[in-house]
Amino acid sequence: MRYLSTRDPQGEATLSFCDILIGGLAPDGGLYLPESYPQVDADTLARWRRLLEEEGYAALAHAILSLYVDDIPDADLRGICERAYTAEKFGTKEIVPVARLDGSLFLGHLSNGPTAAFKDMAMQLLGELFEYELRRRDSSLAILGATSGDTGSAAIFAMKGRPNIHVFMLSPAGRMTPFQQAQMFSVDDPHVVNMAVDGVFDDCQDIVKKVSSDLDFKELHRLGAVNSINWARLLAQVVYYVACWLRATDGLEDADAREVSFVVPTGNFGNVCAGHVARQMGVPIDTLVVATNENDVLDEFFRTGVYRVRTSTETHETSSPSMDISKASNLERFVFDLLHRDGARTAELFAGLSTGEGFDLSGDPVFGDVRDRFGFASGTSTHADRVSTIAAVEKKYGVLVDPHTADALKVAFDVLDGGDVDTPLVVLETALPVKFASTIVEAVGREPEIPDAYAYLRDADRHVMDIGNDADLVKKVIVDTLTQ
Repeated sequence: MRYLSTRDPQGEATLSFCDILIGGLAPDGGLYLPESYPQVDADTLARWRRLLEEEGYAALAHAILSLYVDDIPDADLRGICERAYTAEKFGTKEIVPVARLDGSLFLGHLSNGPTAAFKDMAMQLLGELFEYELRRRDSSLAILGATSGDTGSAAIFAMKGRPNIHVFMLSPAGRMTPFQQAQMFSVDDPHVVNMAVDGVFDDCQDIVKKVSSDLDFKELHRLGAVNSINWARLLAQVVYYVACWLRATDGLEDADAREVSFVVPTGNFGNVCAGHVARQMGVPIDTLVVATNENDVLDEFFRTGVYRVRTSTETHETSSPSMDISKASNLERFVFDLLHRDGARTAELFAGLSTGEGFDLSGDPVFGDVRDRFGFASGTSTHADRVSTIAAVEKKYGVLVDPHTADALKVAFDVLDGGDVDTPLVVLETALPVKFASTIVEAVGREPEIPDAYAYLRDADRHVMDIGNDADLVKKVIVDTLTQ
């Protein structure tokens, strides 16, 4: 399997998995994708069902990754998956339990990992992959990432204590919840540097892209990425789509051919893009419903074909802060597929985003493929929707959900009421309620329970530096840290 950039006009797939694992963003500013998506059939899916039941989630992860990774020996890849996905890390041997809420409505529990967010599902694997490959190359890596709330903690907890890895994490100053800030900034490790940027998440993400696009700086300081611009992270997320599909169809007649739909809360499009990959592989997914909050750039695109980038001042600060994003990086991967993998046109569309421009595909014949060929739909939610949904779901099902999952559930109820989907519907949970206490209090009148594992955060010291919205300042921090 070889990989190419979404902006390569020649469409030349020359790099291996481990090359793009370390590299992150492509030199031309594009994102990596495999030369083609491996295809699975009913026999493969039946085999994966038995594998999940008999050997567990790590074995399923190994089977799926094996389709994309041919430069890591099979036994080593299996060991990497087994170290990443343990009951000790995720609190259950299922790793990703799927609970039926009502009739054909399911909740995929993705937040049982070390930082109580779905980002752990990929980061734990990424940490093992990085350590393995760096040891093999006798090298080191400086990870530069941006977070709107959960990626940062998941990355830090997956990478800390690995002596050949530094983590430089950018977050929007004051935009995360108190729990998210405490979790990230409590880490006291000389290899972990937290920077609170004077701006919004999109500003942090732009800095990461700008620094990563300086190829000389990137090579000199061995910069890598853990945001979902890194293909390995997206690939790890494909696994839980397969696991959720298997568990939602378990026991049904003709289970290995039964379609399932997903409702996915997303801001940067990484979570639902993994579902797109699974669907392209042949996993029986009918509809992928994108759920947004008031920052509805993705909902607008999937409804109208217009991708209109918002400025920092236009990006709303909401009660589902991890989706307070107006430049969805991973949308480029989908648009590349939508445009029949035309790298030149993809580059033309997305290069304009750096100057605040958007693009309009509403009059292009390919826009009809968004729903008909690729199965995408969308919906949106507001603060009032989140609060009422959290309260209603707890009252009806006895389940307390976080605000982002509430956004998805609100959209799921809209889908069910409208009769738009006639398959089992899996809503993907993104985090535990403890991370968003103020909204939970508003919804149900009490604080969410704080698990014992996070009690230490109440009195934890903070380790973070405030920094201006400037890529050169971030470069200086990286240089100063790595030369100490």
